[in-house]
Amino acid sequence: MTSAPSAPARMHGSLVEVGGVGVLLLGGSGIGKSECALELVMRGHRLVADDVVLIGPDEAGGPAGWSPELVRHYLELRGIGIVHVPSLFGPGSVADRARIELVVRLESWGAGEVERIGLERRTEDVAGFRVEVLHLPVAPGRNIASLVEVGARNHVLRSRGKSGAEELDARVFAILRKEGA
Repeated sequence: MTSAPSAPARMHGSLVEVGGVGVLLLGGSGIGKSECALELVMRGHRLVADDVVLIGPDEAGGPAGWSPELVRHYLELRGIGIVHVPSLFGPGSVADRARIELVVRLESWGAGEVERIGLERRTEDVAGFRVEVLHLPVAPGRNIASLVEVGARNHVLRSRGKSGAEELDARVFAILRKEGA
């Protein structure tokens, strides 16, 4: 006898496919998740879900996210209201689901310790899946969408074994070893 599939988990956030990487934007209410998702869509990336993200396993057993049918392809923007993304940006501006490969936690500036070097890869549990996480402090003037794009690109490079932080670390230690010899 086979068991019925469990119901997907629900999370408050936004899910955007950035250069083929599913990026789950999390953070407190009003921190800027939807505005960041909008900016990413305006740069050619695709919205998967806004406000409510359903999470469950994909065909390979990894984490995937999608939107409830009722609110699929809609985005809430404070001060403007609810907008239908494909009507504004075309049908290529949305995706029905994405594999979640990266979590970006938007946090108020000064709320916690922020990674400065990038040697450590942090993960957290997202609906029962371990997913790499970045903590980005939000403050006026910071371009969060650009940081999310760079984070997604860096994630791809690191998954291919290339790390700018590790390369620089190796160069510095090589110089220190020469000077110490």
